[in-house]
Order: sequence, then C-alpha cells, then structure tokens
Amino acid sequence: MPELDLNSSADLVSALADGNRRALARTISHVENNTKLAQPLLTTLYPQAGHAHLVGITGSPGTGKSTLVNQVAREYRRRDLSVGIVAVDPTSPFSGGALLGDRVRMRDLAGDPGIFIRSMATRGNLGGLAQAGADVVMVLDAAGFDRVIVETVGVGQSEVEIASTAHTTVVVEAPGFGDEVQAIKAGILEIADIFAVNKADREGVERTVMVLQMMLNLGSPDRQQIMHHGRMLPVDWPEPDFDSHVWTPPILETIATKNQGTESLVDAIEEHQSYLKQSGHLELRDRLRAATELRMILRDALLQRLLRQLSKEELTSLVNAVAQRKIDPYSAVQKLLDAHTHSS
Repeated sequence: MPELDLNSSADLVSALADGNRRALARTISHVENNTKLAQPLLTTLYPQAGHAHLVGITGSPGTGKSTLVNQVAREYRRRDLSVGIVAVDPTSPFSGGALLGDRVRMRDLAGDPGIFIRSMATRGNLGGLAQAGADVVMVLDAAGFDRVIVETVGVGQSEVEIASTAHTTVVVEAPGFGDEVQAIKAGILEIADIFAVNKADREGVERTVMVLQMMLNLGSPDRQQIMHHGRMLPVDWPEPDFDSHVWTPPILETIATKNQGTESLVDAIEEHQSYLKQSGHLELRDRLRAATELRMILRDALLQRLLRQLSKEELTSLVNAVAQRKIDPYSAVQKLLDAHTHSS
C-alpha cells in the first residue's frame, strides 16, 4: 500500500474517506493556515458535507461549557453517534493558554475513534468563528461525523455569530454569574434554541431558571416571523411550515461534573433537529449559513484584491489623513473604491 502523502490533496481526500485521523488533522491544518492546498481541499470536500447536525454551545467563561461538551460527547457516543468538536480558543492553539487548560478535561475522549477534538484560535474574531472555523466545521462534516459541536469562547455580544454556523444553539448559564441581564444585552435570548443552566447544584439555580423563563415570556408573542436569530431572510425564500408547533427554547438544569441532566440535554438537541426538519427551518438555516459564508468570503476576497492594488505610500497617506481628521474613514473608503474599482 503506497505511503500517504500529507501534502497531496488527492491523497488527503482519499484517506479522509477511509477515516484516517492523521489525514483529517493535516487537512484541518491546511485549512487553518490557508496553505496552497486549502482551496483545492475545500472545493473537493464541500459536496461531501451537509449530513452532520451542527451544535453550537456558547455562554460566559466559568459556566462549565467544556465539561458539559465533554459529557454531551460521551452521551452521543453511548448512542453510537460520532462527534467532531471544535473548541474556539481566544489565543493560539499552541500557547497553552487558560482555555486550552479546559481541553485537558477532554483527554479521556482522545482514545475514542468516534471523537475528534480540535482547538482553534479566534484569530482576533472574539467569540465568533473566523471563516477558517466555519471551514473546519465543514471538513469534520465531510469526514463523516454525525454531530459537530462548536464550543465558543463566551465573550459577550459577538457570541451571537455562532448562530450563523449552528443548526442548534445551546446557551449555557450558571447560577451566581449575574449573566441573565447580560444575556439580554448580548442578544443571547434571540440565538438560544436551548438553555442549559449548568452547575444546578449551586445556590440560586431557581432564580436563574425563573429569570430565563421570564425573558422568554417577555419575548415577542409572534415567534412565527420569517427570522433566523434576529436576521430577516430574503422575501423570496420559502416560508417554513408554521402549521407545526412553534419551538420554545426549553430550560434544562445540568450538573456536568456529575453528568446529571446530560441525557435530557441531548434529547432536547435531537428533538430540535427533528423540529427543524419537519417545519422547514433546517433548509432555511442552511440557506442563511450559505448566505453568511458567501458574504464573509466575498468581503475578504474583495479586501485582499483591493489591498493588492494599493501602493504602500497611497495607503499610508490615506491612513494619516484619517488620523489627522482631514477626511473621515467612510469618505476614505469611498475614495479607494472610486479609484480602484470599475463598474461592469
């Protein structure tokens, strides 16, 4: 049998289909680092994706997300489903930072062939997924994992971006964190498909559940609007089946360190998946994710193209002019566009 060439797109794709973990890790590295193989790999793998259910788990630091993700992955393995995990790290994946310390809790999953864990840096995109993150999720999907879990940093308002990638978003709260009001400010209520009140053995859990329930009750009574996590969808897209029951985010109590409530949480995730399929919302969310991805890639591609056309002197001069308030940044951008783009 010929030796695997880790720098060959064809070899990597073929090995991925055979479940080769080394090929999967190298493929993700190519995608993360945007090497010359990244684009060919993504182009080949994209048609093979679209089968995994994507689960986002988000919430403030200290709520026990990593331990909860660990238990959720274990529960899925008990149900004979494979799991890919993307843990978004605010620093370098090789820095040994505090968040990476949480990955140590997942070491007991490392020997399971049905689980693959990858830590990723946010690359300055705090709380949200950089395009590389979305691409890694797609690679895990194409590699055949049944469920792909994305655990995010939890740094506030930008956390809402997880909703653009996940089919089901689980928001983790914990008693005593005072996060209930912050959740309202950050728009967390709008992105939550499921609330998990973790560390439910702590004092104040009843108040946390009560506040979350009150927030849901104060939400718009007409939840049948054509929206996805607060974004209006194009009017020519087909409407979901609103004759089916409207999804109300359940509030579940968990104690991840004792593996209590995990089974109910996974049941709720699976129930939400069934709801999405039956109501037509699954296709709607996939379309939104595609639209969001296109915008991100187009924005980055156009920016890179424009920067390649600019001379260093021209850009420096314009930056200085903005810094000296001789021109506002909006007018500066328009000036660049007028000078370096042409209408078709």
